[in-house]
Amino acid sequence: MRLPYDFDATHLPSPHHTAEHKAWRDTVRAFVEKEITPFVNDWDEAGAFPRDLHQKAAAIGINGIGYPEEYGGFGDETDIFHTLILSEELARAGSGGLIASLLTHGIGLPPIIALGSKEMKARIAPGVIAGEKLISLCITEPSGGSDVANLKTKARKDGSDYIVSGEKTYITTGCRADYLTVAVRTGGDGAAGVSLLLIEANSPGVTRTSLKKMGWWMSDTASIHFDDVRVPAENLIGYENAGFIGIMSNFNAERIGMAAQALGFSRACIEDAAAWAVERQTFGKPLMKHQVIRHKFAEMTRRVMAGQAFLDNCAWRVKNGEPPIAELSLLKVEATRCMEYCAREAMQILGGAGFIRGHRIERIYREVRVMAIGGGSEEIMLDLAARQMG
Repeated sequence: MRLPYDFDATHLPSPHHTAEHKAWRDTVRAFVEKEITPFVNDWDEAGAFPRDLHQKAAAIGINGIGYPEEYGGFGDETDIFHTLILSEELARAGSGGLIASLLTHGIGLPPIIALGSKEMKARIAPGVIAGEKLISLCITEPSGGSDVANLKTKARKDGSDYIVSGEKTYITTGCRADYLTVAVRTGGDGAAGVSLLLIEANSPGVTRTSLKKMGWWMSDTASIHFDDVRVPAENLIGYENAGFIGIMSNFNAERIGMAAQALGFSRACIEDAAAWAVERQTFGKPLMKHQVIRHKFAEMTRRVMAGQAFLDNCAWRVKNGEPPIAELSLLKVEATRCMEYCAREAMQILGGAGFIRGHRIERIYREVRVMAIGGGSEEIMLDLAARQMG
């Protein structure tokens, strides 16, 4: 029996989706159902998933979306809508930590593809896209996150090397990564003094400490210390003191991807709450027959559909080369607030059952705060949007 509010029932038809997009959704959904969903609770409790999941994901094309064919990607065969479908379908498993770590290449590799030398791309990209090597993006520091222009990790030139000293924190896949894409200060104050360096994670002077978190249990998150780490000058990504623009453009992709995840989590909450409300009997009738409960579903669905329409519009503009910075910031806020609302309302519908560890809604509820903070907090996003529009 199809539920009144299953995962697909809350989808609006998108004018941007083709038969190829539908086939891609089916492929990812089958992968999630076979390779992730049966194990997600155990992996969450263990705080990690098997490393070979990266290679299994690569085998069906997950890692290749958005990357050139010469490095193992799909080139022009895919677009941003394939990426967003991937994020949403992975959310069906109900683990933000899994998505963050499985797709860690999606924020660590793009600066190299966009700004790196041909030699660097050829050396790094194929192994990452094949799932054989892991790469992390290292931007946030203990002294600040979104204020990238004021980062403090320094890289000074010493002959044919850079000497890197400083600390990064909240780094996704920081302990398991083979490569680190690191924002450093090579010049003066402000954005004009920021560069990007590729650092091999096992280099002498690099130490990594795992962090325990409220959510994203399955994600390896680390603080990373750089103690006079020697990095070859050819590992400079792009030009010296020109790394800031690469960081900012990366944020746009991260934020729209997080918005798609948040809407996917919201749909999962609605689906599980509906399954419960149809079966659960209170006062002689199913929960779904109570008007106050039906109103909860209508409101959750309204918010998801509004978020999807906003997401589709932003994605269409990104695809056409006009990334709407203000709207992308507002989209992330809208989508993560939708997730927060749906997680709360779904938990209310399940009552005590939703509070028990191992339920999909319980896992999603734990992920709410990191989704609202990571990639740019609500406050930063709203201020950025206001400044862009003002």
